[in-house]
Amino acid sequence: MNAPESFDNKEDVGHYINGKVILPPNSRFADVYNPAKGKAVRRVALASSKDVDEAVSVAQTAFESWSQTSPLRRARIMFKYLELLNRHRDELAAIITSEHGKVFTDAQGEVTRGIEIIEFATGIPELLKGDYTEQVSTDIDNWVMRQPLGVVAGITPFNFPVMVPMWMFPVAIACGNTFILKPSPTDPSASLLMARLFQEAGLPDGVLNVVQGDKEAVDALIENPNVKAVSFVGSTPIANYIYERCAHFGKRSQALGGAKNHMVIMPDADVDKAIDALVGAAYGSAGERCMAISVAVLVGDVADRIMPKLIERTKSLKVKNGLELDAEMGPIVTKIALDRITGYIESGIASGAKLLVDGRDLKVQGFEDGFFLGGTLFDSVTPDMKIYLEEIFGPVLSCIRVASFTEALNLVNSCEFGNGVSCFTSDGNIAREFARRIQVGMVGINVPIPVPMAWHGFGGWKKSLFGDMHAYGKEGVRFYTKQKSIMQRWPESIAKGAEFAMPTSK
Repeated sequence: MNAPESFDNKEDVGHYINGKVILPPNSRFADVYNPAKGKAVRRVALASSKDVDEAVSVAQTAFESWSQTSPLRRARIMFKYLELLNRHRDELAAIITSEHGKVFTDAQGEVTRGIEIIEFATGIPELLKGDYTEQVSTDIDNWVMRQPLGVVAGITPFNFPVMVPMWMFPVAIACGNTFILKPSPTDPSASLLMARLFQEAGLPDGVLNVVQGDKEAVDALIENPNVKAVSFVGSTPIANYIYERCAHFGKRSQALGGAKNHMVIMPDADVDKAIDALVGAAYGSAGERCMAISVAVLVGDVADRIMPKLIERTKSLKVKNGLELDAEMGPIVTKIALDRITGYIESGIASGAKLLVDGRDLKVQGFEDGFFLGGTLFDSVTPDMKIYLEEIFGPVLSCIRVASFTEALNLVNSCEFGNGVSCFTSDGNIAREFARRIQVGMVGINVPIPVPMAWHGFGGWKKSLFGDMHAYGKEGVRFYTKQKSIMQRWPESIAKGAEFAMPTSK
């Protein structure tokens, strides 16, 4: 396979409303960077509240006919969309790498995981089936069905500009809703290609709309009374904000927040396999994943056996422009993020952690202005240090040494986040006890990044999720629909006279 071309020097990125790309006059703009080159390559329009209201109005109009479209017809459009996405997978991946920085093979994987949600959504006729009870009471039948909410919105992060939106809009649209996507302004271009391909698949105009933007667009979506639900993935403070604001305006929300994911490595683990898993999970996508492992919890004497090889593997990471096919790690997404991560490294040193591998001085030949940072490794980290307590969202791995399984379990359970966790062991009882007792939403046993498959649903516990329902899968179908219960009988079976007692089954 040849290396893909960079997606640079393209036109300004606009909104996608009612089947057309729109750049409103007098728009505000933000720069979009190629992080490997460290320079702006295009601009993205930032929606005003007026732009958002226009998109919502279009979606509200489109809802009237789309919600009446049969689930089977919606599924047929999904099948066509699935075909187009598979055909354009590498194009989407190249856009991701050019604007986010993650390596091309990782971007391909992201697109594939998003496509798997489309595959799930093609089964919507089965997923929307209700329940029915004949003769629930004398001459009365009762059935339950699920109906779409109306206009719903998704606010998505920079780190997965294809996969995370696909956690949301395919399921929502398959259920009969219309959708407003507000992607990250950091890497916005993939959103327009996804919308255009959906239209090409036969999706009616106005069913999927994209508004680029910042906080003004977010607040406008939350405050608009015709937006019935909001999905969000991002940091914990913003997730909490969105959850509270949606509650204030009486709309449902699923707001997925931050993480501090641990990998517990037991003394009986296969050391080489554990190191492979740890390096990939900590430094893949430059650590800019909400499921990235940022803390290795080393139990007993396994630390002394792991650390020399872990240092070697961290130092030997192939950090390059992500479009080079042998790259293992690309640049950090922005200069602001690079400076923030560097600040955490300095904090770790100041607090007394042992810096075993320092990625701050890395320079990539030919890309000297890029936002690069090498893999960074700390040992002797303690739970009171800032680098342990806060989400770094970068290629910084902290190692904590503990004496026992119980100590490791208590450490993870005391963390305020509960997104993902993994345990590497060869002991079935340890594996069972870990999975049963850990207070985290997604658990891997000898699996470093336990992202559930499309039909299971994604979501954490504690401060990693605000709301009652996880993303995609059957949880997504429940989130994007409302239940209606119908009880029916006919005049021939109705007794004469008013009934003043609570009706019961009889």
